[in-house]
Amino acid sequence: MSMHLERPSLTTTGKKKGKQKFRNAEQARRARQLKDEWQELLKRHGIEQEAKKRARGLTASAYKAPAPYRRETQHIASLNSKDSCGVATKAPEKVYTGTNIVGIATMHKSNAVPVFSSEDAKDIAKMRR
Repeated sequence: MSMHLERPSLTTTGKKKGKQKFRNAEQARRARQLKDEWQELLKRHGIEQEAKKRARGLTASAYKAPAPYRRETQHIASLNSKDSCGVATKAPEKVYTGTNIVGIATMHKSNAVPVFSSEDAKDIAKMRR
């Protein structure tokens, strides 16, 4: 299957962000300080990010298809055809009995056309592709 038909979650380029770059050393120091403060705050409130990520990863395991439906009765008895023996008669053949159609003409590429009068037959005979 081609990659353009796959969903966006399947990627070959990876999902991790690259290394963050800062304009100067002061900004980098400030970002590290804020990150450390944030981690300390999470620990103080009892929230551990790594444990949450691990738990979420374990619960989101591979897709499990639901079990197929099975009926309770294993066998359904069919109609007893020995007692009721139905007979169907053949339908009568359908035959045109009217006088409207004179015949059938072939116009172009085996196209059958009904002819209602001799004028129609002459017109069809004179037609070209």
